[in-house]
Amino acid sequence: MSEAGRRLGLNAGETTVTSRVTIGLTESGDYGLAVTLVIAIPDLDRDAALKIVQTAHDICPYSNATRGNIDVSLVVSDASSRDSR
Repeated sequence: MSEAGRRLGLNAGETTVTSRVTIGLTESGDYGLAVTLVIAIPDLDRDAALKIVQTAHDICPYSNATRGNIDVSLVVSDASSRDSR
């Protein structure tokens, strides 16, 4: 998040990322992984947080390594921990 914020000229401050990993069947009937990342960036407004989260996902080496192989959902959560999409 810090690098993404730096690239955008934003300070993410304290962030929390919670991951939820599930195993299920893919469209072809094989087993596959799905990940939901719930990200809280309480020091920023929603629009800025969304920009940082998307940029971080675009530049993250883990995201780049797994892109197209693992279904990833990004959820930006507000400071009170309610999930928002």
